[in-house]
Amino acid sequence: MADRNRPFSIEDLPSHLILEILTSGKRLSAADLVSLELTSRTFGGSHGVYPTKFRSLVDLAAFQLCTTNGIYIGMSCSNQREVFGRCDGNWKRVLRFLQSVEQSSAGNMQITTGRYHTLLIKNSSVYSCGSSLCGVLGHGPETTQCVAFTRINFPSPANVIQVSASQNHAAFVLQSGEVFTCGDNSSFCCGHRDTSRPIFRPRLVEAMKGIPCKQVAAGLNFTVFLTRQGHVYTCGTNTHGQLGHGDTQDQPTPKMVELLERVGSVVQIAAGPSYVLAVTDNGVVYSFGSGSNFCLGHGEQQNEFHPRAIQTFKRKGIHVLRVSAGDEHVVAFDSSGYVYTWGKGYCGELGHGDEIDKTLPEHLVSLKSQLAVQVCARKRKTFVLVDGGAVYGFGWMGFGSLGFPDRGISDKIMRPRILDCLRGHGVSQVSTGLYHTVVVTHLGRMFGFGDNERAQLGHDTLRGCLEPTEIFINEMEDEATLLSESR
Repeated sequence: MADRNRPFSIEDLPSHLILEILTSGKRLSAADLVSLELTSRTFGGSHGVYPTKFRSLVDLAAFQLCTTNGIYIGMSCSNQREVFGRCDGNWKRVLRFLQSVEQSSAGNMQITTGRYHTLLIKNSSVYSCGSSLCGVLGHGPETTQCVAFTRINFPSPANVIQVSASQNHAAFVLQSGEVFTCGDNSSFCCGHRDTSRPIFRPRLVEAMKGIPCKQVAAGLNFTVFLTRQGHVYTCGTNTHGQLGHGDTQDQPTPKMVELLERVGSVVQIAAGPSYVLAVTDNGVVYSFGSGSNFCLGHGEQQNEFHPRAIQTFKRKGIHVLRVSAGDEHVVAFDSSGYVYTWGKGYCGELGHGDEIDKTLPEHLVSLKSQLAVQVCARKRKTFVLVDGGAVYGFGWMGFGSLGFPDRGISDKIMRPRILDCLRGHGVSQVSTGLYHTVVVTHLGRMFGFGDNERAQLGHDTLRGCLEPTEIFINEMEDEATLLSESR
């Protein structure tokens, strides 16, 4: 009979049960697996489980977690082999890469920067700071500036999972899949038929009721909605065909982009001022809208009224994971972490060491040794977040929004350069506005740099920051304010 008083040890479990613990329930991160492997011989040993393929149970667990990851599943066999090779044949690193890509657009904290404001998701609540006259801050008509991050109240308790903001409006996705918008709706960009006055507090987009969404992207005067089923809807101004319906007719409420429904499931969307990029689950990028500055990636500057696949990627079998639509250029990265840029090259924002426009996507060779997990483009500047948490920046240094204080004889960084001031912080997300930038670390710390004249950095002082300066949110004080208001 077993000794009931003997302490139980996980080492007593059969290896197949230990493996099931590692791969089921709440998914472990790659860092968790590494810690387990280093602290226990139980996890570090192979136990005779596929000894020729995996060095340990942790390696096998990492492999199994990769094969159930949505990004990995969408890759072709050749793309899967390539990323495995890029990660030095280490499944834990492959898993870290995949999870870092997901974390850069989700997680407990998220940031998005508009022209003169910043919005932050923290613990499913949304905060905003900066300046606006049209309601994009979401605090009512009486609030045109928030010096510190202030919580946005929704009509009812809301768990927000994603937010996007442009110059004059913002859109929020709730855990329920509902979408709320606020700001200037004169162009129908908020998805409501009432255009008589700005929407000063978040309002439910009734036309999307019953159509759960997972992402929104705010253009200059239009909005793109991505549903959980992978369908794309658009509304707002359509001067350049940026709504993707084959015409230039404005749409007062969201309407499905039918061509994208026929080509597969869309997994990510990005909106420039007057154009849209959509990435499908098989890594194809479709673009439509304004063709100026070659941002559509087709080698020409004509407008596209229907979504059109970027052939440069298709012909080479490149599986694109994410894209970022800047004001005049685009940056993307693929399933092996390689970075591509195209569009207007003025100020070096394409990172190729010159100021030449790129009419088609071009591989950024100087970053070929790095695995990109997030890219971010705005006017004349670009950031690339790589596996491990380092950030590279290039383009225009104006107002310090690129994070390099040593301007020297030039205000341009022509090739990717690492932000030394963020070394060791482990950045998980980066977002840049017109003249300011904010980053979030894996530990939930926030740093901002650039112009702060309109309080877009959320600092007590309105002075700008040439180097990253930590941003704090007084959540306790905010909770007390909300409680008193509810009474």
